[in-house]
Amino acid sequence: MLLTNERNSMKTFENYESQVRSYSRSFPTVFKKAKGYKIWDTDGKEYIDFFAGAGALNYGHNNEKMKQKIIDYILEDGISHSLDMGTVVRGNFLKKFNEVILEPRGLDYKVMFPGPTGTNTVESALKIARKTTGRQNIISFTNAFHGMTLGSLSVTGNEALRRGAGVALNNTVSMPYDTFLDDNQSIRYLKRFLEDTGSGMDLPAAIILETVQGEGGINAASFEWLQEIEKLCRRYEMLLIIDDVQAGCGRTGTFFSFEPAGITPDIVCLSKSISGYGLPMALTLIKPEYDTWKPGEHNGTFRGNNLAIVAATEALSYWETKTFAESVQEKAQILKMRFEKIVEDYPELKADARGRGFMRGIACGEGKEQYASKICAKAFEKGLIVETSGPSDEVVKFLGSLTIDEEGLRKGLDILEEAIEEVVKQ
Repeated sequence: MLLTNERNSMKTFENYESQVRSYSRSFPTVFKKAKGYKIWDTDGKEYIDFFAGAGALNYGHNNEKMKQKIIDYILEDGISHSLDMGTVVRGNFLKKFNEVILEPRGLDYKVMFPGPTGTNTVESALKIARKTTGRQNIISFTNAFHGMTLGSLSVTGNEALRRGAGVALNNTVSMPYDTFLDDNQSIRYLKRFLEDTGSGMDLPAAIILETVQGEGGINAASFEWLQEIEKLCRRYEMLLIIDDVQAGCGRTGTFFSFEPAGITPDIVCLSKSISGYGLPMALTLIKPEYDTWKPGEHNGTFRGNNLAIVAATEALSYWETKTFAESVQEKAQILKMRFEKIVEDYPELKADARGRGFMRGIACGEGKEQYASKICAKAFEKGLIVETSGPSDEVVKFLGSLTIDEEGLRKGLDILEEAIEEVVKQ
């Protein structure tokens, strides 16, 4: 039976779907159509999307060029499913990714297609680090989020998510992230643990981190901190894993989020917007000397999602020149200045503006966790989709599409400020 366009059609999901639902609770309507940075529900109400599939739609909904490539491929009876067998589109993607992304940045990686999710690329990274070094421990950081399967959960900081595993999460050590302690104490803390043989910590196989923590509260590490982490990895022969699942593919203004820091990870995890169209796809980039897999040692039925690969190849066209990255950086300045102005104009929030590029947030002060959730709910009523993040959902998080025009960006920010003003005055 087709869903009606009445609000009570949400009862269908309440009646038949698991309690694990989350976003349908934050945005209680039935969506029907989406294009660019806009999405419409069954009542015809229009929303500006500052969420973009949790960062999986960096190039907007139903990107016209990618959509046409997919349609043409289907009409030509192109191979949709192929595991890791060779296909024309797979070969085209690998060549273009090397020519457009890796070579211009002086990077040399083997490209691995794990299962098509962010958590799977993280799982593969942890496995290859342990296999290569012969060590078991992994260092992760406070407020990190790396995925929902057991290995990824073991390096995730959120207590509630970890508790959902139902078993002990072992062979990991959590250290303070750059913004967790004051005055660069986190590096001193980590150094002390590594150099002191009485610390009780076995030498780790790898360090895994997000340069900007998304779900953890839009915490952006300084370039200096990232450089110090890389130095420690080299000194103690640990592999450096950068989880660029959400912060990558242009989200921070450059294709890889680590580029401005001048570091070279040993392993890079990509997913979300790597397909460009919201189709499931993931990559694990591995320095050649660490590509020690035996054939089939990490596999997955849907790692050959050729429809996603077709779209991903087209998405790379955005990066053939510097124009797109420059446009993202220009709009990111508008976002940065507006968030800083909001923080200044609404002292009741006791907030601070965080983030980098097109990955930013307004973190409400201690004791004001309710503000962020109320702001996002009010914004939704007014036609703006925006979500919270952080350990207490205290951050209003912007993850709009990189292709949003300046008019749409400013209109969405106006709606957000209206929502903030109403919530503050309540």
